[in-house]
Amino acid sequence: QLVESGGGLVQAGDFLRLSCSSSSQTFEHYAMGWFRQAPGKERELVASISGPGGLTWYLDSVKDRFTISRDNEKNTVDLQMSIVRSEDTAMYICAGALGYPGAPQTGAYFRDWGRGTQVTVSS
Repeated sequence: QLVESGGGLVQAGDFLRLSCSSSSQTFEHYAMGWFRQAPGKERELVASISGPGGLTWYLDSVKDRFTISRDNEKNTVDLQMSIVRSEDTAMYICAGALGYPGAPQTGAYFRDWGRGTQVTVSS
């Protein structure tokens, strides 16, 4: 089970940290990702991280602004969002890909999903 937290209403240019907690006993075997879905748009992978945490991938539009990290002792994966923009407004969803050997660059490998946390950026 994946449970996200940390969403809310922020101003453009602000910082926000999302967190996802996993109940899995083998969390370190999951590559993890953060997706987002805005109204009327398809879900897109924003960032991903490998099981051990050494590899990461980012959507071009969030590179240098967002940072994904994980703590395999605490079974959490975070998304640090900085200099947020109105176009970052979306439901942010945490997902896991069991056994994937790196940092996935597409959503095809993810099978476990959280319910999401809403991020709204006002300009």
